[in-house]
Amino acid sequence: MSSTIDEKIQDIENQISRTQKNKSTEHHLGTLKAKLAKLRRKKLDAQLSSKSGSRYGFDVKKAGDGSVVLIGFPSTGKSTLISKITSKQSKIGAYAFTTTKAIPGILFHKGTQIQIIDLPGIIEDASSGKGRGKEVLAVARSADMILVLLEPQEADKFNEKAIKELQKVAIRPGKEKPYVRIKKQDRGGVALSTLTKLTHMSEKTFVGIMREYKIMNASVTVRSDPTIDELIDILEGNRVYPKLMIVVNKIDLASKKLKRKLQEKLPDAIFISALTGENLNLLKDEIVQRLELIKIFLKKQGHKTDFEEPLIVKLNSTIKDVCDKIHRKFASQFRYAVISGPSAKHTNQRVGLEHVVKEGDAITIIVRKF
Repeated sequence: MSSTIDEKIQDIENQISRTQKNKSTEHHLGTLKAKLAKLRRKKLDAQLSSKSGSRYGFDVKKAGDGSVVLIGFPSTGKSTLISKITSKQSKIGAYAFTTTKAIPGILFHKGTQIQIIDLPGIIEDASSGKGRGKEVLAVARSADMILVLLEPQEADKFNEKAIKELQKVAIRPGKEKPYVRIKKQDRGGVALSTLTKLTHMSEKTFVGIMREYKIMNASVTVRSDPTIDELIDILEGNRVYPKLMIVVNKIDLASKKLKRKLQEKLPDAIFISALTGENLNLLKDEIVQRLELIKIFLKKQGHKTDFEEPLIVKLNSTIKDVCDKIHRKFASQFRYAVISGPSAKHTNQRVGLEHVVKEGDAITIIVRKF
């Protein structure tokens, strides 16, 4: 079956490459891309659910206030980095493939606890399973942030290759999920409500792609301007959108000329030396900042607010997210919450599970008594 899927994928890719891109071919290209995405999903699902081979060493339980995976080609210094910034000592060696399994550690910084996972170096075609790439990229799919670690030599080239391998397994690092809300209905066709002008495709193409996914009747609200690929990502439903950080390691070995060149090509990258410690504090600061974590405070009923040990949650977290972080049974036993602070309309406002909290809120969770 795998070879048949590969042949179909190759055939559609050839059709896309041969088709001239213009307004008259837009609809046809959109349909081809939708068919291609469905085939790739089928292949990916088979790869990720395959029981062939062992996942020993790759079953990592999430911990801390956020999770970051280190992705890079062999010998970029991932093991040295995790040994320097976390509580975990990873095996280090001056040769490729020192790390052979997922090694988690905890970064303690600015009151947060961030899980950093050192993964074996990926190689080209890792998304097809080469070099245990299937297991490596499966761990990456569950992360809050992808940290791509590069060496100075040809850093921009290897950055593109690493991102390409991630994209092949439905990871969209550094991308925002387009705002497209689809409510399926029994009749009436597709009613499209666009709050911004569609510049990447016509409404006809938009509806045609939806029909390729068997969505014939639906109310659709679009608050962004998605490309054809982004719309397909939404319809596929298996894409993940972790944050992205590009880090160039071993900068102590790079010439000033090479460093300037890399800064031009990778303007958002952070330049460090895990070996000498250069810019490691900056890296820690950026990890916490880019994960967009906020501090809230818990107040037990009848007690004062605990300002000594804040609870760290992600930006735009709801009361339900807070309940889940405190205890897995809290949401099911929830009655209401009492909240004071920036997100409250007034002191001691009663709110439900969908209320979005803000930095500095003081919260009391009221649960049912049994």
